[in-house]
Amino acid sequence: MNKLKILVNGIIKENPVLVLVLGTCPALAVTNSTINGVGMGLAATFVLICSNVVISLLKKAIPDKVRIPCYIVIIAGFVTIVQLMLQAYMKSLYDALGIFLSLIVVNCVILGRAEMFANKNSVFDSFLDGVGMGIGFTLALFLMGALREIFGVGTFCNIPIPGLSSEPIAILAQAPGGFFVYGFIIAILNKVSNGKAVKRKSFDCESCPSHAGCSGALKGGCGR
Repeated sequence: MNKLKILVNGIIKENPVLVLVLGTCPALAVTNSTINGVGMGLAATFVLICSNVVISLLKKAIPDKVRIPCYIVIIAGFVTIVQLMLQAYMKSLYDALGIFLSLIVVNCVILGRAEMFANKNSVFDSFLDGVGMGIGFTLALFLMGALREIFGVGTFCNIPIPGLSSEPIAILAQAPGGFFVYGFIIAILNKVSNGKAVKRKSFDCESCPSHAGCSGALKGGCGR
């Protein structure tokens, strides 16, 4: 893969939220406002880039049998840094993201890229992959957050929008609205791409990023 393709892959062709359908928990939970969506996206991007680089650097030093726990420890370290920075300098965003900030540790986008890309590629390529996937993740959350806030609250970045702020569609700012907006965006994306956008993934054990290190898989069965 050339460098440009690695960078733009996560933004368009393999957007983690809209194409690979990964990381849907924070995508649905924190996108009730534009600021929260972008904040979560940037936090995840920082962790994704840093963990990709470190894991690529250490890929030859990490024993294969314990690589998944090692990845989680590395990711957790960077998540802690993000939490402390937000708590110190952006307390309102830290409070708004709540438990979902800590759950970045087990975000399948970050863990999946560590296993599927950073573990097999150079440091610079892993950095580009983290940037591309992070931008794609942030753009998806921005789009969802903007749509839900504009039509569900009548504001954009907490700025009232004339004509919408008086009669918003309140359900869009609630949990059911998150599912509706998410499904709507994916439907539009599939329509524009003639049904080729969202990739169909197998849900068997072999398709799981943790398959090789799963105790159930090692015994010949499924560990789920």
